[in-house]
Amino acid sequence: MRLSFYSDYSLRLLMYLAVRADQLVTIQDVADTYGISKNHLTKVAFDLGRAGYLDTVRGRGGGIRLAKRPQDIGLGQVLRITEQDCGPAECFDAASNRCPIAGPCRLKGVLGRAMAAFFAVLDDYTLADLTQRHPALKQLLEPAA
Repeated sequence: MRLSFYSDYSLRLLMYLAVRADQLVTIQDVADTYGISKNHLTKVAFDLGRAGYLDTVRGRGGGIRLAKRPQDIGLGQVLRITEQDCGPAECFDAASNRCPIAGPCRLKGVLGRAMAAFFAVLDDYTLADLTQRHPALKQLLEPAA
């Protein structure tokens, strides 16, 4: 399975904020650090805020920060939100499924088990697992002095 850019950006944004947990940061800071579109990142931040993962502070000196502790943000939770259309094959969406062998085909069951295993592994990890005690990551994401 390949993550969408939306999910990739979501995880990167959360990692950035976890490393800078004591600071408000701007979308522009994150976009510049990763070399990604500010417009795409703005949508990601908005949606993560609506989902309860980010706090936003408006006005001069405002920015975004994590709304939860990194150890309380499960990777499986985040990806279930960001990968809403994560069915690996057409047959996972009953509304658009046009596969002529969908009825007797066993592939859907096999792929369904694989997806469950994928999310089960992600459910074992939190944002803290990705960011705490990783000095090289912190160094890359800290502003130049």
